[in-house]
Formats: sequence, structure tokens, C-alpha cells
Amino acid sequence: MTDNLDRRRLLTSAVVGSAALVGATALGSLAPEAAFGADTAPTAADGPDPNFAEGRITGISGSLLLVTGSDMTLYRIRVTGGSSIWKLHPTTFDRIEVGDGLYARGVRLDDGTLAADSLWVNIVNLRVHIAAMSRNMIHFDHNGKRVTGHVIAGTTAAVYNGTPAISDMSMLRVGRHAQVIGAWRPDTNEIDIATVYAGA
Repeated sequence: MTDNLDRRRLLTSAVVGSAALVGATALGSLAPEAAFGADTAPTAADGPDPNFAEGRITGISGSLLLVTGSDMTLYRIRVTGGSSIWKLHPTTFDRIEVGDGLYARGVRLDDGTLAADSLWVNIVNLRVHIAAMSRNMIHFDHNGKRVTGHVIAGTTAAVYNGTPAISDMSMLRVGRHAQVIGAWRPDTNEIDIATVYAGA
């Protein structure tokens, strides 16, 4: 409870413009894996977690994101100087666009807005079969649908059997299972690959 109150105080002060603000990553990890701490949206004892939101951005007004959830819930998410943003890699608010999808964690304010401490924009977490590979692309089958993954120089990494992440994709094999975390290119079947988890 104390942690929630401290986060609430921190993010409330950010909304009203306090200069004494730490980065939101001090409140928790911005790593893309952190967005998928549970298989579904977190729930509180009496319903959905009020400090979590997901959906697609339908409008941007100043630092306020208007988001329609997959269940048609409407969210207002306030981005502050302390909000951490991931869109394939840590980035800034000006990279967010209408039509992007997101997961957000933060603190619910008295006016109903969610003051975001972490935003993961267009993030996907897919269990796939590797269907084909080329130098800059990996084609995946995901639940019977083809997904094209783009290998991004300097960003895309592979983790083989739990070893540290490396940029070498050469141990990936067609026909093998993998898990892929990446950033969706909205309204396409394409993603930019952040990390591929596979057996060697």
C-alpha cells in the first residue's frame, strides 16, 4: 500500500508539473517482458486492475492519450515527464501515434485518468513456428497465420536456451518453435523484432 501511495504522489506531482521527478523506470522495469507479467490483464480482488490499461490510441490531446480497450472500455492516459515509453526500444512521447496499440501501467488519479509510469507501444508477445528466413526477415506462423518479422540492426536480439541475448540469428532454425517479443506495425501482419527466444 505504501508503494502505491508513493507512486500516486510521484505521478500526481508530475501531472501538476513538479520539477523534482525521477524516471518512471525507478518504479518498475520498462523491459518489454515486464508488460507480460501475466497472461491476461491483471485483476484486483474485486475486478480489473484500475492501474492497468490496454487498447488502441484513438486520439492525442497534449499529453493525454485517448484509448479504446479491446473490451471497448475508454481510457484517458496522462503521459508525464516521469513516464517511461517503449516502442521497440525506450523512446519519447513524440513517437506515439493515433492507431498505435499499447499496454499502460500507472496510478489512477482522482479525475479517472491513468497517470502512466510505463507505456509499451505496439508490443506483441507471440508463440510461433519459424517458417522461413532471409537476411533481414524471419517469417513466422502464429496460430495458422503468417507474420513477417523484420530484423532491426542494432536492436533485434536472440536468446538461445536462456543464455544472454546476442545479435546473432544464425542458430534459429526453420520449423522450430520460438517466442517473439516485438513491435507491431499497426494494421499489418508485420512486426519489428525485439527479442526471439529459441532453443539452439
